[in-house]
Amino acid sequence: MFQVYAIKSQVRNYIYVGLTSNLEARLLRHNSGFEQTTKPYLPFELIYQKEFPTRIEARVHEKYLKSGVGKEFLKKLAT
Repeated sequence: MFQVYAIKSQVRNYIYVGLTSNLEARLLRHNSGFEQTTKPYLPFELIYQKEFPTRIEARVHEKYLKSGVGKEFLKKLAT
């Protein structure tokens, strides 16, 4: 199973969307500063997650969330 997730910085206006097969470990990596992309925006809170049976389906949904419409959807969740 694969999860598409969105995390929101608690200190800056930043939402990151990603895909993983181990959400707990991935969130720990983000909040521990191991990921260069998200390190400047620590700490994070999980605002969205959805599970998919295949990586292909998860990737399609991840791309949607990174689109303009998807970003607007996530911004509404983050408020």
